[in-house]
Amino acid sequence: MALRTVRGEDFEMTERMALVVFSGTVDKLMAAATIASGGVAMGMDVDLFFTFWGLTALRKDMINSNMKISKEFEEMGPMLMQTMQAKKAPGWFEILTKAREAGNVKIHACSQTYDLMGMKKEDLAMVDDIIGVGKFVDLASESKISLFI
Repeated sequence: MALRTVRGEDFEMTERMALVVFSGTVDKLMAAATIASGGVAMGMDVDLFFTFWGLTALRKDMINSNMKISKEFEEMGPMLMQTMQAKKAPGWFEILTKAREAGNVKIHACSQTYDLMGMKKEDLAMVDDIIGVGKFVDLASESKISLFI
């Protein structure tokens, strides 16, 4: 943990990781969830900012039906899904749920996407709050690691 000095006092500051989740494809959602889980395992606080297609993936009616793979890897999609099922590998939503249970993981919905797509908070899973990009940039500026997925 890092030390921070405020008004002459030192205190421990938990390291942070910030992820922008822009894509709603299962391969990128898996990457975001896995990286968030790794951050938690390393003792980090994790902030995920779901925007555009990433935010639509958090709609309760989309979580289990969202199995699209990024265009550049779509030919590998069926094999990936078969392998994951055969090995009983958890999906992205389960990985993210377990990361939240294990540590400090916050899910932030992009307010602009939320408004543009006419979303309601009760239609979204796991969302802690709805914030603007400025607030997220402020959170990310305090992070040791910032990633765009």
